[in-house]
Amino acid sequence: MESTGEFTVEHFSLVRLATWFARDRLLQRLSSMHFDFRGKEKRQIFLRIKEKAQKSGQPWRDLALKHYNETFVRRELRWDYQSWIREVESSQKISPSSAEPNGPLFSLLLPTFNTDPTLLRACIDSVLAQTYPRWQLCIADDASTDSEMRECLLEYHKRDERIKVIFREQNGHISAASNSALQLAEGEYIALLDHDDTLAPHALQRVCAEIGKNPNAQLIYSDEDKIDVAGERFDPHFKPNWNPDLLLSQNYICHLTVLRRELVNQVGGFRVGTEGSQDHDLLLRCMPYLNDGNVVHIPEILYHWRAIEGSTAQSSSSKDYAAEAGLRAVGDYLQAAWSGATVEPGTAPNTYRVRWPVPNSEPLVSLLVPTRDGYDILKPCIDAILTRTDYRNFELLILDNQSRCENTLNYLREVADDPRVSVHRWDYPFNYSAINNFGATFARGEILGLINNDIEPINSDWLTEMVAHACRPEIGCVGAKLYYPNDTIQHGGVILGIGGVAGHSHKYFQRDDYGYFSRLHLVQNLSAVTGACLLLRKSVFEEVGGLDEENLAVAFNDVDLCLKVREAGYRNLWTPYAELYHHESVSRGADNTTAKRRRAQREAEYMRRRWGSLLDNDPAYNPNLTLVYEDFSLA
Repeated sequence: MESTGEFTVEHFSLVRLATWFARDRLLQRLSSMHFDFRGKEKRQIFLRIKEKAQKSGQPWRDLALKHYNETFVRRELRWDYQSWIREVESSQKISPSSAEPNGPLFSLLLPTFNTDPTLLRACIDSVLAQTYPRWQLCIADDASTDSEMRECLLEYHKRDERIKVIFREQNGHISAASNSALQLAEGEYIALLDHDDTLAPHALQRVCAEIGKNPNAQLIYSDEDKIDVAGERFDPHFKPNWNPDLLLSQNYICHLTVLRRELVNQVGGFRVGTEGSQDHDLLLRCMPYLNDGNVVHIPEILYHWRAIEGSTAQSSSSKDYAAEAGLRAVGDYLQAAWSGATVEPGTAPNTYRVRWPVPNSEPLVSLLVPTRDGYDILKPCIDAILTRTDYRNFELLILDNQSRCENTLNYLREVADDPRVSVHRWDYPFNYSAINNFGATFARGEILGLINNDIEPINSDWLTEMVAHACRPEIGCVGAKLYYPNDTIQHGGVILGIGGVAGHSHKYFQRDDYGYFSRLHLVQNLSAVTGACLLLRKSVFEEVGGLDEENLAVAFNDVDLCLKVREAGYRNLWTPYAELYHHESVSRGADNTTAKRRRAQREAEYMRRRWGSLLDNDPAYNPNLTLVYEDFSLA
């Protein structure tokens, strides 16, 4: 729990572990989750702890348990970020560069209008302080009425020939002013800068270094934070890599944004009429030309967004016109690029929900539900799907794995009378992957749905929402938002690397929580989603060879499937608009025997061998965020 309150323990048991097993699990947790030992071999950790214990004269088990307990320690986020700035960011900074004559010229676009001179000076000074020298600052003043503004800009123009200034005679708002600044640009790349924000001193140098690694880069963006009137930095936004569906849900890229000037001119610069969301609109119009290969994300704080009274940084509701402009920008993009897709306001401020069309000829969906006994959870699951699903063109294949319970068998006979339902017997030891692969051979649908027998739909359009995404040719696996019965989050998508292999995003958050930068309310691309409720086209399932029944009989087979689908070139996706309850592994039970624990360990080790460093570098996450917890807190 994150605050004082009441709680209930509904079940508690103690299981005696063999000494060797307890030690192995302790070392495994240190390898997966301790900041000093993460990624190291268990034997290496064991020897290091014994050596440290010998030197300090204490029993090695006491020291090992001390380190083990450290993996459960939490810290306050605000203190955490100040500590992060001191301890982590300082190690990221690079030494000042030389002239780098072959580096690109950056044109920073700076529209101004009646800016507080103190904040304007801080902004321009942060450009003058850049360690990379090949830049020009293109300032377009939008007919400011403050005479001090003009004097300030002329002063800087005289001080440095790289600063160019144009004074507009009529106020045209930010898009027109940005276009005026764009006309001054001579650089190969443009960077967007707001008139009261500041850049990190090494911002352009880091961008230059990344362009050197990827000369075809069309878009480069960084992480950002906010800075208050006292100059204190707070609220860091550590972003994912290129995430097209998240960009349709909100402008997660925001600052720092650097674009190839040729591309910006090609799409027509800034569009008048989208003021307040002009940067988002520009990115959306560039999107047809962007992909994983030419978009570069720098996971470092290179931009400080000024949070002052009335600013968008301070309050998402301070500019209602910005939300309206963003809605128009997304709508215009969809109208140009996708027939039948529409947009409406999202459930969080300044976010958007895209409604994708289902083909007129609705595809048949084959829902695969493995089960063994478990009448008490199976019946609510099946009954809810049959009665609480608006999408009509589906079949439900119950895959019975050696049920013996008379109630269950009677129910299976009863429910099979429904023409949408069929029962198929799998008379072998439990193997989740094999059972679903078996069921897929009977599936008649174009779309497969992997559904646990402890799932209950909440909103009746859950399947329509998931089918609409699964029909998109670029999308692979589609996941849903799952809750525990007490309305806390069970699954907000899968984050690779958490706990060693993978963990569930935002686990235990409250149902209505926004999550990290509203991500619990946003459709987005993720590396993986849980197989408890997962849809994908049958052709994609077959293309990647289905689920791995040889190496992943119980755990991580869904993550492995998603990674194979991603490897094949599809984007996986999670939607918060398909909501279901999940009673999580009630039917299978806990891993509370030595045999089960050994199996779980083998499967985790196989995932580490199969996917290696990919598990520690999730492109839908950020290396500055924790791989210990599931709450997007700092690493």
